[in-house]
Amino acid sequence: MSKVTSRHRGRRITIAAATAAVALTVGLTTTGCDAVNKALDCVQTADAIADSVTDLQQAVENAANDPTQTQESLTSIEKNLDKIGEKTDNTDVNKAVDDLREAVTNVRTSVDNGDNTPDLSPVTDAAGELTKVCTP
Repeated sequence: MSKVTSRHRGRRITIAAATAAVALTVGLTTTGCDAVNKALDCVQTADAIADSVTDLQQAVENAANDPTQTQESLTSIEKNLDKIGEKTDNTDVNKAVDDLREAVTNVRTSVDNGDNTPDLSPVTDAAGELTKVCTP
């Protein structure tokens, strides 16, 4: 099993646990449903971003075969960031979104300047932080 597949499975388990915790919270209280729905949206979108980051890592590894994949992965992350930004007023989430957006912009600039192997660690770090702040 590859590292990517193992990490992907671990992330899915974490997201599933967070979703279960939110579902339990919904079952215990009828107040704050909007907050719970926003948290679920955040978790789901953070999971989509994590998938996009994995796709980005694979696209960079295969850039020689298809350089357009890197740009498509970056665009996918940006679209998901827009979704989270529209659905939250949480300061920590907004900061994590801004940090991830900046990291994605830096990678896009590097790729546009001809770097076929940009440093993705700021993107993965920022995506991890977003996942952390989205988890209820």
